[in-house]
Amino acid sequence: MQSDTLRTLDVFLEGANKPLIVLLGPTASGKTALSLEVAKYVGGEIVNGDSRQLYKYLDIGTAKIRKEAMEGIPHHLLSVKDPKEEVTVAWYQREALRIIEEILARKKIPLLVGGSMLYISSVIDGLTLAPPADPALRAKLEKTYDEDGGRKLFAKLQEVDPEAAESIHVRNKPYVIRAVEIYETLKKPKSGFVSAQPVTHDCLLLGVQMPRGDLRERIAKRVEEMFNAGWIEEVRALLTHGYTASDPGLKSHGYREIVQYLEELENASSDVDLESMQATLKRKIVSKTCQYAKRQITWWKHDERIHWISL
Repeated sequence: MQSDTLRTLDVFLEGANKPLIVLLGPTASGKTALSLEVAKYVGGEIVNGDSRQLYKYLDIGTAKIRKEAMEGIPHHLLSVKDPKEEVTVAWYQREALRIIEEILARKKIPLLVGGSMLYISSVIDGLTLAPPADPALRAKLEKTYDEDGGRKLFAKLQEVDPEAAESIHVRNKPYVIRAVEIYETLKKPKSGFVSAQPVTHDCLLLGVQMPRGDLRERIAKRVEEMFNAGWIEEVRALLTHGYTASDPGLKSHGYREIVQYLEELENASSDVDLESMQATLKRKIVSKTCQYAKRQITWWKHDERIHWISL
């Protein structure tokens, strides 16, 4: 770690009553490796702040840390949900805060690490969250979204909640549907309902940053490593065990593209160019991952609480 980061940690811990260190940043930026260094330095335990890593069996495609790489540091909220289960921000907020309190009770330092913006915000900003989903309304909105790829639904979101629409991409189906669902349920916009409350923890926010070009190279390299590690086989095994593309876990980016690839492969002719198909698949996943990283950077760039670290 850089010397100024060490000084920042020392000063923070000296004055904090209920310390909570948060390590955030875009996907593939190196948070996992840095989190181990920070946890060892402060005597900490790591709480997962990545929504996809909450799911069991989604290991390769979520870059989930292996047990042998944890260096004896306790990790929490990894592989705790079945891919068929819907994970809500409210559930995550409740579980993360409970674990953080348990870590503090052990006289250890909780370290919240991840890149899921709203999940992390639910903890550090004390968000009051929207009510549970309405299954009937959700099904209706999903049907409307699928009719035209979300254009009509997104246009409605822009009309009723322009602030939410500004931070959501039209192709981000779950977020578009959820934002419209909140409006339809409460008759007021998501941006007006989700509000911040006082937080009882002393928070230190550390953010990992790097030039966009370098980040894209890291993303491309990591996607290649995931394929070499057996990402396609991981998805095929999930499908064999009864999971489908409609299950919440498999809607994660990368997984849904591989499911589609496997479906296309099953219907392809015997002389299909497998190498070309996989190259196209990788490019698609890299592109979508870069788009997600851009949204992460946009979410955090105006947060003046964050101490940025260049790796």
